[in-house]
Amino acid sequence: MPMHINEVKDLLNQFDKSSLREFSYSTNEFNLAFSKNSGQLSPSKSSTTVSEREFVEVPLAPASSVSPVASDAPASPELVVVEEALEGEAVKSPLVGVAYLKPAPDKDDFISVGDKVKKGQTLLIIEAMKVMNEIPAPCDGVVTEILVASEEMVEFGEDLVRIK
Repeated sequence: MPMHINEVKDLLNQFDKSSLREFSYSTNEFNLAFSKNSGQLSPSKSSTTVSEREFVEVPLAPASSVSPVASDAPASPELVVVEEALEGEAVKSPLVGVAYLKPAPDKDDFISVGDKVKKGQTLLIIEAMKVMNEIPAPCDGVVTEILVASEEMVEFGEDLVRIK
């Protein structure tokens, strides 16, 4: 059963008032995701930090429909998450902790989108149990996205950075 726009607005309002940083919900008919995470200039999870998820209101065809051509019956608009094509290899978090993009509060970020990095170069730090763990680049390349914000809690296996 599709969600009505008022239900989505109510969920968004509750999410906005909560302490949650991210929320997602999926069915066979639609995907819904909210995020409060942000990065530099462009919204979080980005290439020049362009949002990895873009919310678009589009009509959904029935799941049994194979044809991309719209049917004659009017379709009700639904909120759908459109995933952008992601460029590069994702560097995943090897542990749970707090991500830091700078070596110290008064220093510059380790990396920026567009920077060339060498294998082994520190991309960011994850603090776990008061230990600062440097996360190295797995290969030479160019940073296409920084997917976490400084002082953001990260999970094991979460994408941190993309390198092409």
